[in-house]
Amino acid sequence: MSKKDALKRIIYIPFDHLHRNFGALKEANPATDLIAMVESARMTTGRNWHQERLFFLISSARHFAQSLETEGFTVEYVKAPTTIAGLKEIAKKYAALPVICAEPSSFRHYEALQSYGAEFVDNDFFLTPRPLFTQWADEQKSYLMENFYRKQRTRLNVLMDGKEPEGGAWNFDKENRLPPPKKYEGPAYLEHKRDKIDLEVASELSFTVTPTWATTRKGALKVLQNFIDNHFAEFGPLEDAMTTDNWALHHSLLSPYLNNGLLHPSEVIHAAMKAFKTGAIPIASAEGFIRQLIGWREYVNGMYWFLGPDYRNNNQLAATRKLLPLFSDPSATQMNCMKEIVGDIQDRAWVHHIPRLMVISNLALVTGTNPQEFLDWMREVFIDATEWVMVPNVIGMGVHADGGAMMTKPYAAGGAYISRMSNYCKPCVYDPKLRVGAKACPFTTLYWDFLDRHKETFAKNHRMSQQVYGLNRLSDLPELKMRAKEVLKGLEQGRI
Repeated sequence: MSKKDALKRIIYIPFDHLHRNFGALKEANPATDLIAMVESARMTTGRNWHQERLFFLISSARHFAQSLETEGFTVEYVKAPTTIAGLKEIAKKYAALPVICAEPSSFRHYEALQSYGAEFVDNDFFLTPRPLFTQWADEQKSYLMENFYRKQRTRLNVLMDGKEPEGGAWNFDKENRLPPPKKYEGPAYLEHKRDKIDLEVASELSFTVTPTWATTRKGALKVLQNFIDNHFAEFGPLEDAMTTDNWALHHSLLSPYLNNGLLHPSEVIHAAMKAFKTGAIPIASAEGFIRQLIGWREYVNGMYWFLGPDYRNNNQLAATRKLLPLFSDPSATQMNCMKEIVGDIQDRAWVHHIPRLMVISNLALVTGTNPQEFLDWMREVFIDATEWVMVPNVIGMGVHADGGAMMTKPYAAGGAYISRMSNYCKPCVYDPKLRVGAKACPFTTLYWDFLDRHKETFAKNHRMSQQVYGLNRLSDLPELKMRAKEVLKGLEQGRI
């Protein structure tokens, strides 16, 4: 019997299921299972994707296909207009074989594969099964991540001392809010040598290859070890800081590998806890990192599926402004924070969570930028921006477009926050302390204008009432509103 005749099923591997020990590959057999992978034109050319992101996703997938072939699998890796078109092309060569796949990570992908007739196995690339999260959410009056996180700590028995949290507290947020030290460099981050597959992908994309991101499991494991050895201990206190001196500032850089499957969260937690138990990692750093893994990451994925496919269309604040020029062109602004952050995104397709939330999303929020346009941009430019990540993070947290379904307050802030937590403001032409006048920081002006525009909406919000009440103390509110109009017009024209 030929190997082709011995095949019993087709296992379809999406580009975010790249792990041999999880998903549909968990019990796969090279003798009986055919591997199907589809590089779809919809994924590669359907939108204005960041080239670094495309390079990472495609090269990682091709390396993974090669590793499966080395193991003895027959792998059909095809390019096609869509995933389904690619599967149909493969199916013609292997008639009557059923198609198996782990549950996809987005509603659209799920529906397409379901309509095609694929059979699903549970998606175990997360620590929380979807039914278990739904059970938790159904029992909640409000979906507080902190409540979910504490339940996760207990359920998974991570950072626990019996029934109590390790260190006597559930979180150490107050210890993890230091501003950046002056002229801070820190240990170097890894650079990755490029092989034949990398160079082929870069050539096809006409992409100038960079050494920033690993594209293999071996490389991802090296990034994990580098974080544990050189950055984990310092991660917590500086996790909210922003600086031009160091582009990553002790952040793990693991989200791309977790989100495409090269690393599994259980592996990362094991490595983190092993290091913590040596006594070399402060509890504030360990807890802050673990919270991102078993708390926020799992919560966001759970909320994506719980809230449903229509959630992404929310626009409760009726925000209609077109995406500002500065999001795609850092030279279209004099705001140093935005110039630096958008420049970093263009260079590496990554900045950490505070620039994402408290600067770029904050600007989209206070300018009244259309949530869907901003969501599309965020999806396109970040290397780790899968659908399940960005929809809740942008619609629920970033621009508060869901009316508070996820977050109890909008994350709006003036220039004072950015000045306190970064070194962006000192060389800037704008002054974060000023809210009116030509030198006033646009964030400070627009923060108060945002509160004024939405004061009726937020007046009854217990977490916002004090800020809204603060409007009564502004003797220059009429002047501020005039300045806000000038700022918004200037941002639209690329001159603020």
